[in-house]
Amino acid sequence: MSGPLDGVLVVDLTRALAGPHAGMMLGDLGARVIKVESPGSGDDSRGWGPPFVQPEGAGRESTYFFSANRNKESITLDLKDDADKAVLTELVRRADVLLENFRPGTLARLGFGTDVLAELNPRLVQLSISGFGHDGPEGQRAGYDQIAQGEAGLMSLTGSGPEDPQKVGVPIGDLLAGMYGAYGVLAALLERERTGQGQVVRTSLLAAVVGVHAFQGTAYTVAGKVNRGQGNHHPSIAPYGLFRCAGGSVQLSCGSEGLWRRLCTEFGFDADAPGLATNGERVGNRERVIELLEGAFAEIPAEELLARLAAAGVPAGKVRTLDEVYAWEQTLSQGLAISVDHPTAGPLTLPGPPLRFFAPGTEGETETTRRDHTPPPVLGADGEAIRAWLSGPAEGVPQPAGEGADVEDGHAT
Repeated sequence: MSGPLDGVLVVDLTRALAGPHAGMMLGDLGARVIKVESPGSGDDSRGWGPPFVQPEGAGRESTYFFSANRNKESITLDLKDDADKAVLTELVRRADVLLENFRPGTLARLGFGTDVLAELNPRLVQLSISGFGHDGPEGQRAGYDQIAQGEAGLMSLTGSGPEDPQKVGVPIGDLLAGMYGAYGVLAALLERERTGQGQVVRTSLLAAVVGVHAFQGTAYTVAGKVNRGQGNHHPSIAPYGLFRCAGGSVQLSCGSEGLWRRLCTEFGFDADAPGLATNGERVGNRERVIELLEGAFAEIPAEELLARLAAAGVPAGKVRTLDEVYAWEQTLSQGLAISVDHPTAGPLTLPGPPLRFFAPGTEGETETTRRDHTPPPVLGADGEAIRAWLSGPAEGVPQPAGEGADVEDGHAT
């Protein structure tokens, strides 16, 4: 195991996507992540398909589960069984971090609330991810990504127009909640180095989506403007978006007046024409700008157009399909596709971690990014080894006492 979190133990009680994504991020950074699953079925996402790697039988694995569970171990615990409750309790005593995404109050009702966890392990950092927050008038609502995208305003900003709300093509609310959660865990671990005490970190799908409203949020909170979906063009910058050309389309961005002038010089436009001289004017005349550019691009194939834009110094790009992305040399050069050997599915290529680490030196940088990735675990595959480890002594950790919680109820995200 390698990475900046080497030596950190994470107990992951989460299912589906938001919590597992947070756990995977911590595992990518070198933490030991033990995923606690229900016997028999395991994480809900193991059954979310097709696609499945094997069509039927006990060895069937969903590619959905593979997307959020690399670099983890799996143990199955029936937490209605006293012996298995004791296993979880001992895991908590040894852990640095515990992740959970039950509906608010579920763990407390099961006798394993934040106070009990803190008593078992005062240094424990607890991450709790919910759908809409742990309190407030709607804190008990279950969290599902597409519902949260709608409730948090994202769908109203996405789509071809105000009457065409669209979800993002990936469960972005879940993923953002996992990312914010992992970010909060790291901050709490850092503070623990100063105080010696753990704490509870909370986030939600609602909070995660509102947290990335960015300029759309301040357009309303500051200026009182309620923006709506308007397709593939930026609401505050022009030209910035997707433009049709011969046999396809390209994307370009003129985020400054200098870039606008470069574009005009390359294609013979008058940069100072009435209604086009400033970004504010171009935003107000967006349809005219689109018509002007697409008229000039109409006879130019996409690859030729991209080459001209690059030569002119205007940022531009194509819209790639996923097969093109994972075959792209730039993607591969960044470690964004990794190879692992799964015990039942065989050799797999998985999307890789988005962070890289480097140690600077007098003779240049040395990359220290974790490379020893492990495949998503088979259900319960590590249970025997984990139980054997727990049966041995743990330096400075009290022996198990009391009861834990039942993780089979109250799934939140």
